[in-house]
Amino acid sequence: MSPRPANQVTVHEAKTHLSRLLERVEGGEEVLIARGRTPVARLVPVQRRAGGGRRFGSLRGQVRIGRGFFEPLPDDELKHWGV
Repeated sequence: MSPRPANQVTVHEAKTHLSRLLERVEGGEEVLIARGRTPVARLVPVQRRAGGGRRFGSLRGQVRIGRGFFEPLPDDELKHWGV
């Protein structure tokens, strides 16, 4: 029987050592989770956008805010907000 790949763990190992596996994945490694010797799932790092997170102005030209947006809310609406 051939040895299992170094990046493959059993379901039991994954449940027992999830934190360690996540550290490996955060380091860029891919981890396979197997039932017996049959891989059934893959843990991979989440792809993050360059620059990370939100970009200011990314919706410019796609969103319109009407004049009424900046007007004070009517009293009957404010009472629902506890103001």
